[in-house]
Amino acid sequence: MSLAWISGLPLGLIHRVGGLIGWLAYALSPPYRERLRVNAARAGLTPAQRRTAVGHAGRMASEMPWLWLRAHDRPLGSLVQWDDTGAIDRAVAAGKGLVLLTPHLGCFEVLAMSYAERWGRDAPLTALYRPARQAWLRQWQETARTRPGMHTAPATLAGVRQMLRALRRGETLGLLPDQVPPEGLGLWAPFFGADAYTMTLAAKLILQTGAASVLLWAERLPGGRGWRAHAHLPAPLPELPGAGDDERLAACVAAINREMESLIRRAPEQYLWGYNRYKQPRRLETPS
Repeated sequence: MSLAWISGLPLGLIHRVGGLIGWLAYALSPPYRERLRVNAARAGLTPAQRRTAVGHAGRMASEMPWLWLRAHDRPLGSLVQWDDTGAIDRAVAAGKGLVLLTPHLGCFEVLAMSYAERWGRDAPLTALYRPARQAWLRQWQETARTRPGMHTAPATLAGVRQMLRALRRGETLGLLPDQVPPEGLGLWAPFFGADAYTMTLAAKLILQTGAASVLLWAERLPGGRGWRAHAHLPAPLPELPGAGDDERLAACVAAINREMESLIRRAPEQYLWGYNRYKQPRRLETPS
């Protein structure tokens, strides 16, 4: 039985159901509840903000199938309002590659689709994703996220090579720098006052290619009105004259984490605090 009918439901209904799902998950999973509480407290959220975040986490989960099942010829259009596209317009026109950096904030899934509709013809987007363990879900991920002007790359060595080639063609990449990377593909760096294993890929791609970077997040609007996409220019990555490559990479990774923190503080209620951001990859020692 096809599930395509889900994409025909009103977004307001999807968000109301999602809010209930968020609270159900919170009530039924003590580990999730504790992780959300600890992570939110670490960032200084008030109890009221934490309660709001529970509902937004469910809305984020409910949005994904609604977006994934959306017909390719059915544009998002005015459901996504862009507040400022100047930085993206200039980077696409320059043709030297662009890296879009967004945390698990608001609806990150809608950003790739909306970008592809608007700029995909001139600078196609390749989005990094972590393949699901279940074969049926992995296939669904790939099919749903591959659209006109939009491609996907798995978080593997082959996927990294694919992204590097795309940047060198002057195209665009979409990354979630607060996603815990596989073992060996990250460094420990501060994130809201605690060390978190953080991907080096974003910094390496920018440093190796000289591509531009833009911070991006999609604010979830009330009443099922869609999302507002916010684009910001990050501070330049630190130069550190005289430093070694490893030292500079570590400084750049920490700088990107600070940029992610700054974005999250704009709407902390819409961040995915239940995400296991501080987990320790297997066979990897925590920093002393």
